[in-house]
Amino acid sequence: MLNESGKQTKDRLIKDLIVSVNDLQNKFQRDDGQEKQWLIHNSSTPVIAQLVKDMTVKMLHVLSAIGELEPVNGITISKQFGFSKGNVSKITRRLADKKMIHFEFLPDNRKQILFRTTQLGKEINLLHRTLHDQIDIGVNHFLQRYNEEELRFLVNVFQETLHTSWIHSEINEESIALSNRASHTKVESDTDKAITDSDGMNEVIELLNKLDSRSLKKAKAILNDVFFSVYED
Repeated sequence: MLNESGKQTKDRLIKDLIVSVNDLQNKFQRDDGQEKQWLIHNSSTPVIAQLVKDMTVKMLHVLSAIGELEPVNGITISKQFGFSKGNVSKITRRLADKKMIHFEFLPDNRKQILFRTTQLGKEINLLHRTLHDQIDIGVNHFLQRYNEEELRFLVNVFQETLHTSWIHSEINEESIALSNRASHTKVESDTDKAITDSDGMNEVIELLNKLDSRSLKKAKAILNDVFFSVYED
């Protein structure tokens, strides 16, 4: 059990973390704006620059998904990004209106709509991928400053955050017990060994070391959903 001093320190650190997460959300929003400015500045034609200027971040993501998975239907895109089907339908209509994608139908099922990128959509996706290549280098360089133990800790925090709800009033006693045990040196050692022996966790660590911009976007989406519930019009 934590003594009073230890509890006060822990409470202060939790408050500091909440403030940092809010600051991180603000940084994500600024970064999205900077990325869009980069796309506009590096567009090959004024037409593409104007199209990018008028696009939302979600439109860029959906266009990118169509380019990677085409021909693809709305259900697949919805599952890929966690967007509602209605949201995907609205975005794809806007992309089609701007001549970035076109619709096609299966010969034996006229109700099944598939999406493909047009030449204009392909050019915007190429520009978007070029930006992500630069982000990949920056993210990897940033994460290299952390050692393996620190990366394992980050993976653990993100995994638990992903599967935890702050809305439910019930307290997960098992999670608290695990957290308390983690404060003891011997159990920390046993936990590290268990993590080391886990093929799944090792794979996650490898992915984190190679974190690309698409994975970063998903991490940002997780933080938005879990901490902020921020949705873009």
